[in-house]
Amino acid sequence: MKKSLIVLAVAALTIVAALVGVAQAQKDKKVIYVSSAQATYKPSAMGGVSQQVLVGDPDKGSHATFTKFVPGYDAGMHTHTNDVSIVVIKGAYLYKDEAGERRVGPGEYLFVPGGHKHWSGGDKTEGALFYQQGSGKFDLIPAK
Repeated sequence: MKKSLIVLAVAALTIVAALVGVAQAQKDKKVIYVSSAQATYKPSAMGGVSQQVLVGDPDKGSHATFTKFVPGYDAGMHTHTNDVSIVVIKGAYLYKDEAGERRVGPGEYLFVPGGHKHWSGGDKTEGALFYQQGSGKFDLIPAK
């Protein structure tokens, strides 16, 4: 009987803690507006790439960013641990994998599943400006 009460008390405390966490997360939700033309882009550790983080943190988990590639940027063959989705705003995001090459232009969407080996880069004259959403921490793992 005493063991059942302890288990019940722990379960109740866990539920209360979860509800407090959900309530706090809902309380912190707000409308976010950022213009890609007015954004403040910060250089990335990868030369030739700059970003404006919109939500989340690319270094820690799921996130959304406006990302710029300078003209002619070449990321080389690589993979990402997590899924990445992009929508091009300006210029062209160049993409290549074993199935072929794609020039992803303004208004076009590309989904790259985590672990998928590919090459990416920016148009040679315009570079690329795109919205990027990641399902987890962003990384770029050079292909072997």
